[in-house]
Amino acid sequence: MADWVRQLIEAGGYAGVAFLMFLETVFPPIPSEIIMSLSGLQAQRGSMTLWGVILCGTAGAMAGNVIWYYVARMLGIDRFRPLVDRFGRFLTMDWREVERADHFFDRWDRWFVCIGRVVPTIRSLVSVPAGLFGMPLLPFILWSTVGTAGWTSALAIAGYLLGQNYADVDKYLGPASTAVIGALLLWYLYRVITWKPRKS
Repeated sequence: MADWVRQLIEAGGYAGVAFLMFLETVFPPIPSEIIMSLSGLQAQRGSMTLWGVILCGTAGAMAGNVIWYYVARMLGIDRFRPLVDRFGRFLTMDWREVERADHFFDRWDRWFVCIGRVVPTIRSLVSVPAGLFGMPLLPFILWSTVGTAGWTSALAIAGYLLGQNYADVDKYLGPASTAVIGALLLWYLYRVITWKPRKS
C-alpha cells in the first residue's frame, strides 16, 4: 500500500495528499500514518512544502469529516430510534443509552470532537455522533479542524524529520491503531453477547 500511496503523492502533489486524506477519512483502513509521513518526506526532499502538505492533508480529511457529519445529521436522532428499537443488540445499545450519550455530548461535544480527531481509528468515527446529536456546524468544523490539523501536522513533521526512515511512524503508530481496533472489536463482541434491552 505504501508504494501506491507514494506514487499518488508524487504524481498528484498537494491534490494527491488531499485526495488520500479524504479517502482515509471515508474509508479508515487507508492509514493516515503512511499518507502524511510520506508527504512529510516529499516536503523534506523539496518537491512540496511542509506547510502545504499539512494544509492539504487537513483540508482533505475535513472534507471527509463534513460528509460523515451530514450523513449522520440527515439521519437524525428521530430516524435513529426505530433502528435502535429493531437492531439494538447489533448496535449494542438501547434508547436509554442513546439518551445518556446525547446528554454527554451536549456537555462535552467540543472536547470529544477535538480530542477524538487524534485517536487512531476513533478519529474517523467522531463525525457520526456530532451529526446525529445535532452539534452546530460551525463549532463542529472549528474543533474538528483543530484536532485534525494537530494529527496531520504531527505525522507530516515526523516524516519530515525522519526522512527515509519515515516508515518508523507507522512502525510505532500502526500497532497502536491495531490495538484500538482490537479493543473495539472485543468490546463490541462483549456488548452483543451480554446486551439486554431496557425500557426508556
